[in-house]
Amino acid sequence: MNLKKFISFIFIMLLLLSYYPLVTHAKADQLDTIKKNGELRVGLSADYAPYEFEKTVNGKRVYAGIDIELSKKLAKDLGVELKIVNMQFDSLLGALKTGKIDVIISGMSPTPERKKEVDFSNYYMHVQQRMIIQKKDVKKLKSIDDFKGKNIGVQKQTTQEELAKSEIPDANITSLTRVPEIIMSLNTGKIDGVVLEGPVAEAYLSQNSNLAFSQMQFADENKGTAIALPKDSPKLLDAVNQSIKEVDDKGLLQDYKDKANEAMFDEGSFFSKYGSFFIQGIGATILISIIGVALGSLFGGIFAFMKLSRNIILKTIAWIYIEFIRGTPLLVQVFLVYFGTTAVLGIDLSAFVCGAIALVINCAAYIAEIIRAGINAVDKGHTEAARSLGLSHAQTMNKVVMPQAIKNILPA
Repeated sequence: MNLKKFISFIFIMLLLLSYYPLVTHAKADQLDTIKKNGELRVGLSADYAPYEFEKTVNGKRVYAGIDIELSKKLAKDLGVELKIVNMQFDSLLGALKTGKIDVIISGMSPTPERKKEVDFSNYYMHVQQRMIIQKKDVKKLKSIDDFKGKNIGVQKQTTQEELAKSEIPDANITSLTRVPEIIMSLNTGKIDGVVLEGPVAEAYLSQNSNLAFSQMQFADENKGTAIALPKDSPKLLDAVNQSIKEVDDKGLLQDYKDKANEAMFDEGSFFSKYGSFFIQGIGATILISIIGVALGSLFGGIFAFMKLSRNIILKTIAWIYIEFIRGTPLLVQVFLVYFGTTAVLGIDLSAFVCGAIALVINCAAYIAEIIRAGINAVDKGHTEAARSLGLSHAQTMNKVVMPQAIKNILPA
């Protein structure tokens, strides 16, 4: 087995191990876990107004929307605290399966593919799928045939993506992660239409006067949204369905919609709305960069000396580590750390800690090569001269090689 095949084999085994506990170990009902922790972790993608979105109140970031109110109701019924876990929509199912979150309440529609992965509650809302276009195209984009060869925007791994692919097969489908990015693409003319659920589409139309609904209708347009929860948790499923039934019986959904609409139309300056996000983002970026460079340099130095060592075992370990890390994308490493720590080790670390660990692991490999190259760039004659003068290997490295190598290392 050559080196590339060996590294590929190790990588595949790591991926399989991260999912092994999900299929081999019986889990307790998730309701018991929620009660034990005293916390309901709700996963959602807060870019989907009026279902869920972020806003700033008195300088603090808060979540608002229909799904947020439903989450508060569910947490209250279960007698636990609510914790909102905001992530990209296409990461939600993975987070639920690996135990990072307890349920998904994010305008998600049950599909045959998703039902294989997770269980779903009863519907808490029925919606209509709509196509948004620019107002100037209203007269020429009226039917499905008019969209042949056109560019259609959808959110990744959503019902709208499946609907667009099945009912507008001749269109060019552009799948993006977040809805605001899709709306921006429509406004700038990069795409010709966007498929969204009715409430979401109405929310964006209210904020974009140059957009309008197309007259086209989908054959399979009526979809319901439900709460996703882990497989084999009948007690949690019963509790969730009971809360949904109470919402229906008391007509609370309309109240949730009214609150969401009111929160959406709060006026304020750009800085008052988003200033705190930029400040938090800058702070997180600086902190995680310091951690990554500091610890990455420490471990990178260790692996660099291991690779330069005459010990074949240490040299092989360092070589495999460096080549594996440098040969895989950082995003894959982040996913392995974030989901793997829970699935394999049973440790629930925060997103920031997982990101810092992944960055340290990544930086260590690259810095190791920088240090190794800097040391090897020092003329071997200097080492030979130092040893011939009676200096030990450690003294040679400390007094002769490293002072020169640092000049080569620091710029990189």
